[in-house]
Amino acid sequence: MSTQRVALITGAAGGIGSATCRVFHDAGWYVVGVDRRREDVPGVDLYLEHDISDPNTPAAIFEAIIKDQGRLDALINNAAMQICKPIIETTAEEWDLVMASNIRSVFLSAKEAYPLLKASKGAIINVSSVHAVATSKNIAAYAASKGALSAFTRSLALEFGEDEIRVNAVLPGAVDTPMLHAGLDRGHVEPGSTDELVRGLGERHVLGRVGQPEEIGKVIHFLADTKQSSFITGQSIVVDGGALARLSTE
Repeated sequence: MSTQRVALITGAAGGIGSATCRVFHDAGWYVVGVDRRREDVPGVDLYLEHDISDPNTPAAIFEAIIKDQGRLDALINNAAMQICKPIIETTAEEWDLVMASNIRSVFLSAKEAYPLLKASKGAIINVSSVHAVATSKNIAAYAASKGALSAFTRSLALEFGEDEIRVNAVLPGAVDTPMLHAGLDRGHVEPGSTDELVRGLGERHVLGRVGQPEEIGKVIHFLADTKQSSFITGQSIVVDGGALARLSTE
């Protein structure tokens, strides 16, 4: 069995995922990255090409981890998909796909990870979203899945805490990622080029800008590192540049 701490990061090829892989790698962790598309992600030691929405995927992932490293210290459930459509235009198939990707995969991965995390007294970090707390039009399936993820985080913390496994959620706000760019046509910002839309959205934050993926990755790492966050569990940490602090009526 490896003596190096091992982190599993799903959605490793995405904006927050790839940045988180680099943060953990730079901190000396062995990084297992999972994504449904093949990418060369810096900082990943073992890359597994799997679709997390497939219910058979978690078992395959943890079989590979046990064979390769024999341990797991942090499970970062970051993979997610977003469908930007009005509720009345969203099909049952689209709804189910979002739920399979964003919440069922976390449920199955947590079950598979439990024996390894129990042995290491490790941590689970679920990447939720500010949409779990306050949302906008035309993103209902995503918002519902993230609300469920925040609630599931609390349930996991209660049950896994008996084995000293800490479970927390990170709720990013607007972060400069491909997912943000793809969702900017939901009608909550003024029309314009992508750069103009991101800049305009950032100006509506308390800090005057959108976040960077590395800023989310560092919070995830903080929650994974027992030396830094040993007494934190069952919490939802908002990282949104102050967006939720301001009344929408102002």
